[in-house]
Amino acid sequence: IFISVLLDFSPPLIATQILWVNLVTDTLPAISLGVDPGDHDVMKQKPRDPKEGFFSGGAGMRAVIGGVLIGSLTLLAFTIGLRERGATLLDSKNAPEDVIIYARTMAFVVLATSQLFYSLTMRNEVKSIFQIGVFKNKYLILSIIAGFGLQYGVITIPFLADAFQVHALPLNDWIVVFGLALIPLAVNEVFKVFMRAYRNKHNIPY
Repeated sequence: IFISVLLDFSPPLIATQILWVNLVTDTLPAISLGVDPGDHDVMKQKPRDPKEGFFSGGAGMRAVIGGVLIGSLTLLAFTIGLRERGATLLDSKNAPEDVIIYARTMAFVVLATSQLFYSLTMRNEVKSIFQIGVFKNKYLILSIIAGFGLQYGVITIPFLADAFQVHALPLNDWIVVFGLALIPLAVNEVFKVFMRAYRNKHNIPY
């Protein structure tokens, strides 16, 4: 939104869409992560320094990188939606309303689903989702499924689509948005590979 103001193009999301993401697709996984089963290797780790900040140990950097990446992919989805309908990002203020709605739908879905996927990798800062067990936190899996279901409903149920100013997407665009939404998860998992290699090299338990 900030970039759209700076560069003077149509914002990729409207207020109700942002509110939906904050209240629904963010809240469900967050609650489920709060009841995530404890790591069975936790006793092998050294005690955390009580003076250590919440964003220490690279947590702050990962949060910033994750946020920037998800935001960039949301904007990319908006741009792809515009180009599919013959418009461009910088000239989007002159694009027809139905073109803007279509592009915003793609951005909206990417923002919501990327955070649902990303919640899987947030369960542990070092171990991969396969090491900790993808389905070990059944509440998280259920919340992700529910989030996808709610998101799909908003896009496809007519009165909800009208309320959120979105448009039904064809199969090829669902493939595009899901592909984009998986990127933050994949990037963080690759980052964890280097984290594990570093800890193994220095004999730091995890």
